[in-house]
Amino acid sequence: MGKITLVLTCCGMAFQIGMAQELPKWANKARKAVFSVITYNKENQILNTGNGFYIDENGTAVSDYTLFKGAERAVVVTADGKELPVEYILGANDMYDVVKFKTAADKKTVALQPASRPGAVSETVYVLPYSTQKAASGTHGTISKIDTISNNSFYYTLDMKTGEKTVSCPVMNAEGEVVALVQKNSDKESTSSYAIGIGYAKSLSITALSANDFTLNTIGIKKGLPEDESQALVYLYMSSSNLPTEEYLNLLNEFIQQYPKNSEGYSRRALCYMGYGDDAHYALAEKDLQTMVEVNENKGDAYYSLSKLLYNYVLSLQGAKPYGDWTMERALKEINTALENDKQGLYYQLQGDIYFAMQKYPEAFASYEEVNRSPLASAASFYAAAKTKELIEGASKKEAIALMDSAVAKYNPPYGKEAAPYLYERARMKAEDKQFREAVVDYNLFHDAMMGQVSSDFYFIREQAEMQCRMYQQAINDINKAIEMEPKNVEYWVEKGSVHLRVNQPDDAMKALNKAIELDAKNAAAYRMLGYCQIQQGKKKEGMANLEKAVELGDTVAKNLIEKYKK
Repeated sequence: MGKITLVLTCCGMAFQIGMAQELPKWANKARKAVFSVITYNKENQILNTGNGFYIDENGTAVSDYTLFKGAERAVVVTADGKELPVEYILGANDMYDVVKFKTAADKKTVALQPASRPGAVSETVYVLPYSTQKAASGTHGTISKIDTISNNSFYYTLDMKTGEKTVSCPVMNAEGEVVALVQKNSDKESTSSYAIGIGYAKSLSITALSANDFTLNTIGIKKGLPEDESQALVYLYMSSSNLPTEEYLNLLNEFIQQYPKNSEGYSRRALCYMGYGDDAHYALAEKDLQTMVEVNENKGDAYYSLSKLLYNYVLSLQGAKPYGDWTMERALKEINTALENDKQGLYYQLQGDIYFAMQKYPEAFASYEEVNRSPLASAASFYAAAKTKELIEGASKKEAIALMDSAVAKYNPPYGKEAAPYLYERARMKAEDKQFREAVVDYNLFHDAMMGQVSSDFYFIREQAEMQCRMYQQAINDINKAIEMEPKNVEYWVEKGSVHLRVNQPDDAMKALNKAIELDAKNAAAYRMLGYCQIQQGKKKEGMANLEKAVELGDTVAKNLIEKYKK
């Protein structure tokens, strides 16, 4: 019996030795690429511990996403005992539980070479665990199944048993190349293990749309920039509304460090600095604006961007004192310099906007006219010219209307909502030029373009134009519609009373005016018109009383009516 026990014990020892056997010679160096990972939460408490390994000598590494989920910072501890911070995340996938990141640089970084070919069924592979010991030991087994997943990558089933301590450790082939990284096994007793191909982990990246990626956003550690410059620019734009100011500023700093010749980084950082609203940050912004001009090969574009930033800044001040020479005059100087380099319609548009803000309307109109002679001409540019023409002293209203005709002509009937603002403005201008019937036509076109989705104020305004061209029934319909939409608007009830008076409907007029007084007992106009209406109906006593009430409330017209009817 004793001999049997001894034999079983020896077999058990042999099995354990087989599972933790000595690895091939390449393992002694390769083990230095494997490290321990420690992640921390917001309270700087340890969140998780696990493994990972380097895939290049620049500090790029991979591990499991679960380890980093919810982490605010992380460090790695190398096989030599050196602690290095995780600087930023380079990609993550929660479905396959893998993350790619970058640590601080270390001159002695040892990285594993990703396999040049995928693993093969029945091929012997080795799991290289994290170890601080010089002698590398690990486990080995074979690949039993290979599944193809996205990005032309592979998912491996291994004929070997692994545990918690080997999750995210590298799976190596006989040549010492990394094939995959071990994944957590839900069945601790299973003799099979699973690994995600190194090609998939390596392919993880930050893209332009990663700013809204839920998986990445569950990790509090800052994210790296996309490797493509144009993608990185879009990523900056997407991140500007998602990140706190300090984090966004850090991202801008990284972009400028990575792409020092891209002027967009400096203009965006200048804008970020300007958001702080103090002289110290304004000074930093000014420096960035100058650098933006220096590095931009397209000087016209550079001076345009500079002018645009200054223009928007001055508008935001709303009359407050600007920083240094950040004025409309400076903005005008910069856009004039841009135009010296390239006479683009876009530059003339900004020049016109600056002149308009400075109330130099003839100059603004001249700039907008240049835009309208360029390929940039649009409904908006003709509208800007029309509005400016209206403000030029002595200018003809008909000239402004002609420009609005050009704006409307940019659209084809039947008009949609895009044309609606221009139809409305042309109607307003025509009404002010006493072209009331033409104005009503435009108001009708506006109503149709908006598919009837208009405010009560629209019906009120159209009613007034209709009254001027004796379209009385349409006017009554419109004022009734306005009241239906806003029944407590006193002004509408007073106007309704006025309309009915105009068409000799005294009963309807008195009902409307009494309603106005019910809503506002101090409405002088309502008392005046009600008094006038009552006198016309032969109710002189009541009418005079209401006229006197109107005078008491400050109505001067009512005073003249009293003088007329008291005789």
